[in-house]
Amino acid sequence: MMMMMINSTQVSYFTFSAYFDLGLFKYLLFMIIMCFYVVIVCTNLLLIVVICMNRSLHEPMYLFLCSLFVNELVGSTGLFPFLLVQILSDIHIISFSSCFLQIFLLYIYANVQFYNLAVMSYDRYLAICYPLQYNTRMAFNKVTMLIALTWLIPLLNIVVMISLSASLQLCGNIIDKLFCNNYSVVKLACYDTTVNNIYGLMYTFIVLFGLAILILYTYMRILRVCFSGSKQTRQKAVSTCTPHLASLLNFSFGVFFEIVQSRFDMNRAPIALRIFLSLYFITCQPLFNPLMYGLNLTKICIICKSLVFGKM
Repeated sequence: MMMMMINSTQVSYFTFSAYFDLGLFKYLLFMIIMCFYVVIVCTNLLLIVVICMNRSLHEPMYLFLCSLFVNELVGSTGLFPFLLVQILSDIHIISFSSCFLQIFLLYIYANVQFYNLAVMSYDRYLAICYPLQYNTRMAFNKVTMLIALTWLIPLLNIVVMISLSASLQLCGNIIDKLFCNNYSVVKLACYDTTVNNIYGLMYTFIVLFGLAILILYTYMRILRVCFSGSKQTRQKAVSTCTPHLASLLNFSFGVFFEIVQSRFDMNRAPIALRIFLSLYFITCQPLFNPLMYGLNLTKICIICKSLVFGKM
């Protein structure tokens, strides 16, 4: 018991065990990931600027998209700078405070993303099922409130979660991943983590399942209207819902991969597959969304082309 107490007071950094020696190849990998990060930042910033600077895009759907793109900058910043440092480093360690900063940024990203997608589902539901009442039901004040709640509720949840995890006494410092996540830290605790587990399960079932039910309900209603409505209604639904549905499915698969990777023993799986599953939802979504919405939403596509080719 005394040794356990001594060990628990000495965890000032964590070691990542998922990295391996790449030799000179690490410099090529560094350049590839750096380019990937720059593309993500540039594409998301471009769309944020386009939406903010053009009054014609100051509509609920585009304002929710702007919130989505800001969140993707938060998520990619929570991963890529840390990842780039680790690739060039010979010793793969991270300080206690930096680890929890990364957890904060990545969990904010994952939670806000889900809330954003749920709010966007509700927005499309109102636009397609109640087109005549849409402007009244989705007034600017309501849009502002929804965006604020999309960020505030996850922020409060993550602060509570990190407070619970940071107060744990740890008896180890080895994280079998490429980056910090809350579950990996909680597994290192010396004592019972029932409070952390109950809080995590309650939040998952009450809030996240609630959002999932909202998304399913809105799309069932949209499908019902599409099948019973006119050809014009179906075209409007397809043009505005396809990017959102693709983004939702892509994000859901990514989160599912991460849960499988974290909760189950994946040691028998090939290392390349484990790395892919671990990084998928953080790396692909921030690049997937700007391309999907930029190419499929006509207004954004036209303005982006004008900006890029200097015709404005």
